[in-house]
Amino acid sequence: MAVTARRSVRSASSATRRIVVYDTTLRDGSQGSGVTFSVSDKLLIARALDRAGVDYVEGGFPGSNPKDEEFFAALAESPLKKARLAAFGATRRAGGTCEDDANLAALERSGAPTWTLVGKSDTWQVRKVLQTTLEENLAMIRESVAYGVAQGHEVIFDAEHFFDGFIRDRDYALAVCATAAEAGASWVVLCDTNGGSLPSRIREGVEETRSRLAGTRGRVGIHTHNDCELAVANSLEGIAAGADMVQGTINGYGERCGNANLISVVANLVVKQGLEAMPAGAVARFSDLSRTVAEIANLALPVQQPFVGLGAFAHKGGQHVAAVLKDADAYQHIDPALVGNRQRVLVSELSGRGNVLSKAREFGLELDKDDPETRRLVNHLKELEHRGYSYEAADASFELLLRRLRPEYQAPWQVVDFTTLVRKHGTTVQAEATVKVEVGDDVYHTAASGNGPVNALDAALRKALIPRFPALKGVRLLDYKVRILDGGSGTAATTRVLIESGKGSKRWTTVGCSPNIIEASLEALMDSLEFARLG
Repeated sequence: MAVTARRSVRSASSATRRIVVYDTTLRDGSQGSGVTFSVSDKLLIARALDRAGVDYVEGGFPGSNPKDEEFFAALAESPLKKARLAAFGATRRAGGTCEDDANLAALERSGAPTWTLVGKSDTWQVRKVLQTTLEENLAMIRESVAYGVAQGHEVIFDAEHFFDGFIRDRDYALAVCATAAEAGASWVVLCDTNGGSLPSRIREGVEETRSRLAGTRGRVGIHTHNDCELAVANSLEGIAAGADMVQGTINGYGERCGNANLISVVANLVVKQGLEAMPAGAVARFSDLSRTVAEIANLALPVQQPFVGLGAFAHKGGQHVAAVLKDADAYQHIDPALVGNRQRVLVSELSGRGNVLSKAREFGLELDKDDPETRRLVNHLKELEHRGYSYEAADASFELLLRRLRPEYQAPWQVVDFTTLVRKHGTTVQAEATVKVEVGDDVYHTAASGNGPVNALDAALRKALIPRFPALKGVRLLDYKVRILDGGSGTAATTRVLIESGKGSKRWTTVGCSPNIIEASLEALMDSLEFARLG
């Protein structure tokens, strides 16, 4: 087919060009509305980005908060395998010295091999925000970059407000970039910080900066924001103009309207333009990466998210459905499998089965659609998904689901009754829980208190089970997330609970779903303990 052929064609001129991918989800992305990462969340995302093959993972701003310092300390003990870890910070303060600057000292303590230093490149920002002179700003940049390089670090310079400064005083904006490059910055990244630039301005700024930096070691990168809904387009335009690094976040998370969505940027670079960005095969796992990060962030991924949303390749209109059943390319710009997604036909019973089979394949399960056991699995999965279960970020629950569908499976225990009670006594709130658990022919009836009903249930379960199952000792609850699935029902809405647990260095996530949040929590807790028992 002509479309299929077009997908695989790469021009000789573009095949050798490689774009460096710099992810700032853990720093810039965490500044987005509704985005809050725990240290555990950040470590999970960093490992996922490392497995995906991004070149740089920006871990945070170690000089700003203890959480980021704890994150860098954890990665110092157990480094990323492939990605280069970057710590973000600012140039030295006006009137100070690098040796006495607390921010630069925090960068050094982070142990990150790469420092990403931000500095002003707009004369208005220098005078109004920094309240210093243009000459001092250049000195701050020159000395800070040189200091980082002298300490043995790669230094990336983020030219903040570059495109606004380029309009106001292009000579100064370009001088800022040249100063950083001449001081030893390996990359000078042009930032559309306020997200207000149009693609034509991006192209002009990148081209002039590349010309100005000729003869230095500094290469040009692009960092855009989405305030005009142009972050992806502006990133692509910057790369077309010669930028060799793109900065952004997974799913476009970020302050105000967000950052450039790296999922869309890299998919366009690789699939549409034939450029090299991230390792071969990485784009085919983008749907999984996007949804995993969304689950960890406890944010619903928009159904119509380009490339990776559940509706990105969904067809409902009768004319469209008839066409795609004849040839998938009729109403699709690419094969969904190229980005790890799938086609969905919303009005067909056959498509419902196909969706579930495709989902099972995402988890590594190859199914024969004519096998009776496969039919049983498909029907069960369809029922669970209809009720609100999601296994995108709950692999432990999915593994247990597969085990439970085997004829030889026997549950190690069964909770036949439970009660929770929360009461306020004076100024304190107390929670108590009782559980009745059957283990073979034995019945255990235990009670425990906690700082909430879920904590009390967890304690009561452990009290009943640990004597019979010593492997459960040391299992820790690391994170607990609740999502409302049907907000129109108010406080009666169905809830999905995700629980991340750990023992030693091992981590796993389980899911529960129910209109009763306590029951959903208990389901996830029981899955967590049963998975721990497997070792």
